[in-house]
Amino acid sequence: MKKFLIAACIILLSTGAFSQSKKLWLMYADEAYKKKDYATAINYYSKVLDDTTILDIFVLPYEVTLVNLPMKDLKDTTKVKKGNVVKVGKYDYILHQLGHSYQLNADYHHAAVYLKKSMDRGVYTDDEYYYALSLMQLKRYTEAMNEFETYSGSSYKTDSLTRQAQHQMSSCFYAQDSINNTHKHVRVRMMDTAIINKGSANFAPMFYGSPTRLIFTSARKGGVVNNPEKQDSKYLCDLWQTELRDSVWSKPINFGRPVNSGLHEGAGIVSVDEIMFLTRWSDNNRDETFIYMAKMQDGRFFECYKLDKNVNISGYKSMHPYITFDGTKLFFSSNRPGGKGGMDIWYVNIDENGATSEPHNLGPTVNTAGDEVSPFFHHVSSTLFFASNGHAGLGGLDLFKSSYSPDDTTFTLAKNLGQPINSSKDDAYLIMERTQSKGYFASDREDCPDGHCYDIYEFDNEPIEFDLSGVVFDATTNLPIPSALVTIKDVHGDMEPLLLITDEKGYYFTTLLSEKEFYLKAQKKQYFADAASLATKGKTETTHFVQDFFLNMIPGGDVVIEGVEYDLDKATLRPKSKEILDNIYNMLKLNENISIEINSHTDTRGSDIYNMKLSQARAQSCVDYLISKGINKDRLIPKGYGETKPIFSDAEIAKLATKEEKEAEHQKNRRTAFRVIGEADLKGKSSPKS
Repeated sequence: MKKFLIAACIILLSTGAFSQSKKLWLMYADEAYKKKDYATAINYYSKVLDDTTILDIFVLPYEVTLVNLPMKDLKDTTKVKKGNVVKVGKYDYILHQLGHSYQLNADYHHAAVYLKKSMDRGVYTDDEYYYALSLMQLKRYTEAMNEFETYSGSSYKTDSLTRQAQHQMSSCFYAQDSINNTHKHVRVRMMDTAIINKGSANFAPMFYGSPTRLIFTSARKGGVVNNPEKQDSKYLCDLWQTELRDSVWSKPINFGRPVNSGLHEGAGIVSVDEIMFLTRWSDNNRDETFIYMAKMQDGRFFECYKLDKNVNISGYKSMHPYITFDGTKLFFSSNRPGGKGGMDIWYVNIDENGATSEPHNLGPTVNTAGDEVSPFFHHVSSTLFFASNGHAGLGGLDLFKSSYSPDDTTFTLAKNLGQPINSSKDDAYLIMERTQSKGYFASDREDCPDGHCYDIYEFDNEPIEFDLSGVVFDATTNLPIPSALVTIKDVHGDMEPLLLITDEKGYYFTTLLSEKEFYLKAQKKQYFADAASLATKGKTETTHFVQDFFLNMIPGGDVVIEGVEYDLDKATLRPKSKEILDNIYNMLKLNENISIEINSHTDTRGSDIYNMKLSQARAQSCVDYLISKGINKDRLIPKGYGETKPIFSDAEIAKLATKEEKEAEHQKNRRTAFRVIGEADLKGKSSPKS
């Protein structure tokens, strides 16, 4: 009996100790969750749920805080339901917390398992939305749409999540449209795991002076730590650099202090003025992230210092700096007040000392109520590349592009880059070479040993091709004109003009070079030419240009030049007359093969000799003005007709009732006109079609 009592006491004491351990684990889990240390939270919640679970305690450097999920702060095991505080069992609470911890740690397989269990128990009703979100990120789009739809039609839905559910359904439809979203000629591959993708996380690639040198963020052995006994650099982000030598990337070199510290550093870029901008954050406060800068001299960086309040605000995140090619504008992402919601992309003007202007939000064509991060501005094409979970996408963060218009300083509506660059997971940090033929980005599409984390991928872009086609028409009849000459010139003169001849249907076609600005002209004998312009410069995707031309026939007689005026009884051109003659100049520049006669007439008043002399002088004034503009004098014939070719005779004018009517007819007789008197041959040759 005594032995039995001793054994019972031992069992009771063991049970109490084990129960106490679970309370302690739950406390540790809640503390880790509150600090956004979701990997550690998963560890302790799992221990409470299953005491056989044994996991290492570590903090993944994955930037899980980018995802803008509108979650409630659950500090205890109570929740409000229809205005009443309802007691929640620990099992339901832990299922819920585990599901969200996995979701926020980008482990969507486990998130779906635990969120489904939580959803089925019906305590945390919003978990149906988050379960659907996990399904979407696992590419189970049809199931996800069904769950989003069910949640949106339920009585327990919330307005904010219902709006997001509608958005996510649109993204599911977009993702399933594989024909529009797959670029078959884009080649994406993960970079090697021995050099680049080594350690627990690698992301934020950035060019370092040339396309053959990269800065990137990595958490791996050999990084900078303050306390080697308490810190493991495998879970601490640092900035590293590598160089491509003989088609092989060199062993990465840590930038060392003062760029790297015992905190996290990442998403770095060095300007042409050798100033580094970087993001720095701490695991102790994941709600706060700042951008720093460090100047370099003789190959060494000075101490980093934090940028001013136009970029950094206490209690908020500012991250992912990108400095433009000229070093005057700094793009960054931030959840600072005044944005559209979540993380937005902003820019400031900045000088070499780090002084900044007021921040500018890029506006609704780029920013949404979700998160927009990792800006990269491709200066050659004036295109912003960034990541977002607020625009329609495949799931998680997707990569987008938006063209910048310097004329009105606006960005076009964001366009999804599609598959295979985007996946159902997080894809961000895209950079692209000058020619847009090759680039790099980061993605967590592949699992890694310690959970989900970023790896760096390289891609070969599908060839960006340009071509031009069109038809040359008769402007009056709208019938096609065969054998018309189409001339294509590089406006900067870097290439020989391209000459094309239209076929029997008036059709022409040619391929075009990239990064060019073209002047186009269509001609045909007995027709005035027509012109247009287009540019492949700045285009970031294959474009098929269409340009039709409409040619007017050259009339056989005079063409009156309306509005040419002279001083009284003089041949001096008035300013308005010169503006009118500028149109004739433009016509002659366009039609370089024609010669014209410019003729001047007077009314019948005055002597014949005086009128003839005055009209000849006026015609000569017009010719002299055109010669002064650069027209060859051999193409111009001045001719004065005096009163020999009136439109209205004296007899016709005399029949008019009023003086005003008579004066109007005299004015029409005092006309200036031109007529085509010669056409040089159009010598063109057909270029082979391709």
